Amino acid sequence: MTIQSLFLVTLVVDDYDRAKTFYCDGLGFDCLQDEPQPEGKRWVVVKPKGGDGAAFLLAQAATEAQRAAIGNQTGGRVGFFLKTDDFARDHAAMLAAGVRFLEQPRHEVYGTVAVFADPYGNTFDLIQHTAPEPLDCDRSPVHKPRR
Repeated sequence: MTIQSLFLVTLVVDDYDRAKTFYCDGLGFDCLQDEPQPEGKRWVVVKPKGGDGAAFLLAQAATEAQRAAIGNQTGGRVGFFLKTDDFARDHAAMLAAGVRFLEQPRHEVYGTVAVFADPYGNTFDLIQHTAPEPLDCDRSPVHKPRR
């Protein structure tokens, strides 16, 4: 078996437009798709500008179980890691856009990092690596999150 990539990650939200505004205006993501679906649903895909990694599928909660997962999709752990090539630039832009950081930037052996939350409470690392990333699973990881 040869899986080519992880290209979509579902993020359960309470409102398509609110989530799309945060990710596109607050984080500078591109909206790749926003298409109507049956039963009032939409197919909304957002992705970091110029990024080559996975995109988020914003899925509006339709059941009680889905609503209960909003903001806690990773059980209180940092669930998503956004890599930047200029931490100071992107941190300042995110602050100016109203993004809520949960801590001050800190310098670790692997780089500069700060945790922020989306409007729902999902947590993210904004990170700029200063050390090489590991090449395989047999090596000691450079980035050991403190979560």
